[in-house]
Amino acid sequence: MTDQNEVHELSELLRLRREKLATLRSHGVNPYPYSFAKTIHISELLAQFDSIQEGEDHSGPEFAIAGRIVSVRIMGKAAFCHVRDEFGQMQVYVQRDRIGEAAFALFKLFDISDWVGIRGTAFVTKTGEQSLRASEVVMLAKSVRPLPVVKQQGDEVFDAFSDKESRYRQRYIDLAVNPENRGIFRSRAKIISAVREFLDARGYLEVETPALQPLYGGALARPFMTHYNALDRTFYLRIADELYLKRLVVGGFEKVYEICKDFRNEGMDRYHNPEFTMLEFYEAFADFEMIMNLAEELFRHVAQRALGATVVSYQGRTVDFGKPFRRVRFFDLLKEATGKELLGIPLPELGEIAKAHDVELTREMGEGKILDEMMKTLVRPKLVEPTFIYDYPLSLSPLAKKHRSDPRLVERFQPCALGFELGNAVSELNDPLDQRERFEAQRKLKEAGDEETQPIDEDFLSALEYGMPPTGGMGIGIDRLTMLLTDQESIREVILFPHLRS
Repeated sequence: MTDQNEVHELSELLRLRREKLATLRSHGVNPYPYSFAKTIHISELLAQFDSIQEGEDHSGPEFAIAGRIVSVRIMGKAAFCHVRDEFGQMQVYVQRDRIGEAAFALFKLFDISDWVGIRGTAFVTKTGEQSLRASEVVMLAKSVRPLPVVKQQGDEVFDAFSDKESRYRQRYIDLAVNPENRGIFRSRAKIISAVREFLDARGYLEVETPALQPLYGGALARPFMTHYNALDRTFYLRIADELYLKRLVVGGFEKVYEICKDFRNEGMDRYHNPEFTMLEFYEAFADFEMIMNLAEELFRHVAQRALGATVVSYQGRTVDFGKPFRRVRFFDLLKEATGKELLGIPLPELGEIAKAHDVELTREMGEGKILDEMMKTLVRPKLVEPTFIYDYPLSLSPLAKKHRSDPRLVERFQPCALGFELGNAVSELNDPLDQRERFEAQRKLKEAGDEETQPIDEDFLSALEYGMPPTGGMGIGIDRLTMLLTDQESIREVILFPHLRS
């Protein structure tokens, strides 16, 4: 069929549906009523079906369900249709003699995709299908634009709305015609609930910090900018909530966390969306090793709550979050990958080694960015078992405390599994003089052309000068964690409305 024929066919369907809409209204039917007294979900009705079936005289307890019509078949004085709600689908049997001649005539104006309310009794058809015998059928929303039809031939399903780009742009259609995808977002909700459950049980306080900030910080990323009219100045969408949460630790809160939207003006790929959801939590009097132990418990708890087990399968590979995580140093992993000891070597030599291993570099990259790119390219994709990478280079970590035994390093770790980087954690830097020096080093990188740097935040430095106790902190990407636990290969599959190129 040509595109022109498809457009003509759709136009004809829209015309016919609008005619049916007008006919319903001409018969006094409101095709968009205000409410419907639904009494049960379809899945609940089917679960108790054996105990609530009607008697031989077709009498029995009545139930009211509501959902979309996904199929309809009219046969003279009766009709069968299937209705789907959020949690299930079942057949409905509509008889003219039971609902009345006038109501049955109006039912013939109902289409696939219409939202309907059905009242009736439960029974089993001669073919053995659990069904509802309708005593009343109510139009709840006339669909004047038909949903794509999902066709099945044998065990193979042909989805008329399987194009990924279209699914992301019109998620409402995706969720309507591919109800299994709704399960991804139910799992996402379970993951977030499990995170809250875990932290709340350990005395953490959930807080909210500004999304619009006079100065961005807490990560190495380019921000989105906006103009704040009332203040007549530039503001930034936050790239992280770290610096505000640490201000709260200065103020006396010992355990805080936030689950929030962050915004980074960067590229888009299967792991990155410019708007994403981040968990950050901070605990006074803790260091990165204490946070590492807590993180292992957290990942285990979330997997158990979301999946009902600690075994995680992703793209054909399986790991067990119930087992102890592997713990390995940053530079040990790079030495395994390159055969070279990279800690402390001159920048030109480091660049040559990176190029020799086909790591893409730019002229603006300093030591930290080169080492990070080598880790991303040579190491992380090969890390299958849950792993904590720790002891990162100082040049890559402007907000982390120097390592207590080697000042070239910082006390920092990142959790990885099945090729994913899942978060970042550190012993937080609380020395205001050291922090100022780190900010100054970041300023020099920016002057050299690096656009992803941490600006000098004088207010945050002032907060540190009042004194922040020893603190451990961590950030975990909720979207990536959801990808992993729901076996989705792209971050766009776990964000309801991802950003797309036009």
